[in-house]
Amino acid sequence: MLALAAKGFVIGILVSAPMGPIGMLCIQRTLSKGRWHGFITGLGAMVSDIVYAILTSLGMGVVVNFVEANQAPLQLGGSLVLAVFGYYIYQSNPVKNLRKQKERRLSFTQDFITAFLLTFSNVLIVLLYIGLFARFGFILPDHSVGMIVGGVGCIGIGAVCWWLFITYIVSKLRKWFNVRGIWLMNRIVGSIIIALSIIGVVSVLLTYYIKIPLI
Repeated sequence: MLALAAKGFVIGILVSAPMGPIGMLCIQRTLSKGRWHGFITGLGAMVSDIVYAILTSLGMGVVVNFVEANQAPLQLGGSLVLAVFGYYIYQSNPVKNLRKQKERRLSFTQDFITAFLLTFSNVLIVLLYIGLFARFGFILPDHSVGMIVGGVGCIGIGAVCWWLFITYIVSKLRKWFNVRGIWLMNRIVGSIIIALSIIGVVSVLLTYYIKIPLI
């Protein structure tokens, strides 16, 4: 169980660490709203990751077949969700956000739910889990209950540790950002997320509908 827990901890960090859309959203919220808003955003992503980890460990064959059979609509839907989040970040006004924070101590629940939905829209994370589970020998059929309770729990602990670390580092850099800097950060992060969503949509259209294979 100790070896399984260690493997789960490492997998949790490896799943969370890539600076994709959710990582950039976490950084943007840490800079514009504060460290704990960024951390709650990371927690939302972690819960979604745990759901997919459980689904993957319970039924790898069924999950893989579903994902492979529906890659085109899943990728397209995920890209459209990305575009919505990207536009929301791009047009957000840091002055209004600061004013709202003064008026009411705001919306950890909203931060959590939006991060959860953004991460949950990426069903293809199942394929990442399959690769990591195989790489670390994480699937133990004779200890399935222990794997789910202990191993998957440690995936969550690894993810939490990563989000604590990244929000701590970003919050220490926050003093270097004035309102204009945060506004510029919103524009940059929003533009990157929108660009990623456009690339995703074009990739799906070319690969699955126009039948042009992408290398």
